Amino acid sequence: MRVLGINAVFHDPAAALVVDGEVVAAAEEERFSRRKHGKRPVPFSAWEQPELSARWCLEQAGLTAADLDAVAYSYDPALVDQEYAPWEELRTTYARKAPQFLSTSLPGLDPDIVRFVPHHVAHAASTGLAAPFGGNCAVLVADGRGECGSHLAGRYVDQELTTFASQRLPHSLGLMYEDLTEHLGFLRSSDEYKVMALASHADPAHLDLMRSHIVVRDGGFEIQPIDWSALAKQRAADDELTREHAELAASVQVRLEEVLLELVRWLHERTGETRLTMAGGVALNCVANTRIFAEGPFDEVWVQPAAGDSGTALGAALALTSDVVAPMPGADLGRGFSDDEIEAVLRTAAVSYERPADVASEVAEALAANKIVAWFQGRSEYGPRALGRRSLLANPCFAENLTRLNDVKGREQFRPVAPMVLASRAEDVFTRGPIPSPYMLFVHDVRPEWIDRIPAVVHVDGTARAQTVAGDPLLERMLHEFEARSGVPVVVNTSLNTAGRPMVDTPRDALECFGSSPIDLLAIGPFVVRR
Repeated sequence: MRVLGINAVFHDPAAALVVDGEVVAAAEEERFSRRKHGKRPVPFSAWEQPELSARWCLEQAGLTAADLDAVAYSYDPALVDQEYAPWEELRTTYARKAPQFLSTSLPGLDPDIVRFVPHHVAHAASTGLAAPFGGNCAVLVADGRGECGSHLAGRYVDQELTTFASQRLPHSLGLMYEDLTEHLGFLRSSDEYKVMALASHADPAHLDLMRSHIVVRDGGFEIQPIDWSALAKQRAADDELTREHAELAASVQVRLEEVLLELVRWLHERTGETRLTMAGGVALNCVANTRIFAEGPFDEVWVQPAAGDSGTALGAALALTSDVVAPMPGADLGRGFSDDEIEAVLRTAAVSYERPADVASEVAEALAANKIVAWFQGRSEYGPRALGRRSLLANPCFAENLTRLNDVKGREQFRPVAPMVLASRAEDVFTRGPIPSPYMLFVHDVRPEWIDRIPAVVHVDGTARAQTVAGDPLLERMLHEFEARSGVPVVVNTSLNTAGRPMVDTPRDALECFGSSPIDLLAIGPFVVRR
């Protein structure tokens, strides 16, 4: 069965292709259109479809739209409560017209094969069906909103989902966090991770108030309106961040963690499962995820690497397939380029380049010499994390490299960068979070003896969002070579982009980023370009 999944109605439009239960391709539209998050999540944009990523998914499999058995659209307009918000009728109308929009974007597509999949069911399938361990599991979804809800708690048994609890709007953990994001001067439905980073810079001074306003009930929750301005002055984007802003961020972050812990404990009691899978934008909160892993009742916790709305394209496709679903093979589901294709771009750009005997060794040498390296290898990542396919790398032994990288990317200096570590060495350096942790969706405590050795990746609270590496020969060789030169099995890894722009996706994107930023070396396929 050939199923194309589509996410389009809110933000992060994406497409994914599942053939006979196997995930063949998945990509976000932003990587093609070069518009961050693809579009803004307003009703007026709901007509836009991820036509570029959808066409690429079909091309990747050698299919046309006429070859598809079904198209799964991750939103069901029949479930919408029209009274929820102004302009919701417009969004719903556009969603109902999605089959016609898609048939226009994808010539040969029969609009009658388009099926609507409830938004939170798509989130649930993206994690419960795609998890690497297969079999039965509990599933928790939490985000801003779907059609009329913001949360789902359930269980998968033999690929069948049973829902035990859901939360209707207007109560929403995700929308509450978005409101706070906007109040703190950041872009809502985009910059929530900045609030999470800011939270670690202060104590939760308003935690008692948050506990009284955000209450868990019967597997769901109720959120009373919060007067943010009474707790911290509303901030404009270019205003200074103050301690009161950080204290407010910390208060909401800690209460979010507590609520999620209560929800997973309720779900565990209801299901008796030992494995938990998670999706939805809230599941990208890696600080909360680690508390769930470390303090919660489940033995295993797996978070969909594309946990946000882009992942619903994959989930919708998985939910509709009649085949036995294979575990997600990894996050490297996007575009890749052959050596010949890369070299052709380098020649067209008329840049000087080399083909060293071993690009991994060449990069390790540059990192040991404290150079900043752009790393472009293999198929691009599905989801918001750079996982060694489209990454900026640096030496973690120098604290000033955090400042250097934030300057390269043009972003706030309170933002941390992450460590990439050999899976075989991870437990020597990190603790508390799960190991292995290949998708950078948990934080780990840095062992005391390593804090001064890798200061660039240690956050102010002594944690780091580690990515473990195993099964990628090129990355592993680079890490081994770097350790041989430095004595450290860790390198700095952050996304290959600049602030406000999507991660690079093509060789041309990589050259543009390299040419406009103070990056010392570009490792692109087997080639290197030097500054």
